[in-house]
Amino acid sequence: MGRSTVRSLQRRVVVCRLCPRLVRWREKVARVRVRRFAEEAYWGKPLPSFGDPRARLLLVGLAPAAHGGNRTGRMFTGDESGRWLFRALFGSGFANQPVSRCAGDGLVLTDCYITATLRCAPPQNRPLPVETARCSRYLLEELRLLKNVRVVLGLGKIGFENALKGYRALGRIGFRVMPRFGHGVVHELGDLTFIASYHPSQQNTFTGRLTVEMFDAVFADARARLGKDVC
Repeated sequence: MGRSTVRSLQRRVVVCRLCPRLVRWREKVARVRVRRFAEEAYWGKPLPSFGDPRARLLLVGLAPAAHGGNRTGRMFTGDESGRWLFRALFGSGFANQPVSRCAGDGLVLTDCYITATLRCAPPQNRPLPVETARCSRYLLEELRLLKNVRVVLGLGKIGFENALKGYRALGRIGFRVMPRFGHGVVHELGDLTFIASYHPSQQNTFTGRLTVEMFDAVFADARARLGKDVC
């Protein structure tokens, strides 16, 4: 195998079939669809991550949504979580537009890269531990390849903790007890800063557990820590 790059890694991701349960689910969702998207062709495959490969800010989420990323083929695109995320990224200067509709819509991320713990939509948004373990190979390789990352923003507890575990497995950081998760909590480990955020899921945003002001604050914190200049 030749030298891995971020692009070659994504080519391997989109053909992955390591988890039979997730393969069956993502393909069933793409085939059956829901009424409001009945006329659309679903992506129905593992999702590649995307963004600026020179990014200093890395976002790590949980997994694609069944009728969001699994439909559109882009992480955090096509659902309410994405509406919150890209508005915040645009407001903090990491995106050139406040919306992400589909691949090819002109969205460009600057100094920011988006990935996830799992690349396939899991039933009920609940991956099995064995599925998370299988998919970790892709996250680990990504963390190794994204050499300029200085701030890691975990979107939800699972994304936050798996980012920490990944960097520990690579020998970049060390801890014996998992650092505490809480919205806006910051941990400085080695040369990396980890910021925790509640996930912008409807479960959090519709109930008021996560507000626009709270979400904007973590991106403002990330921007302040990186400064305004782009590498």
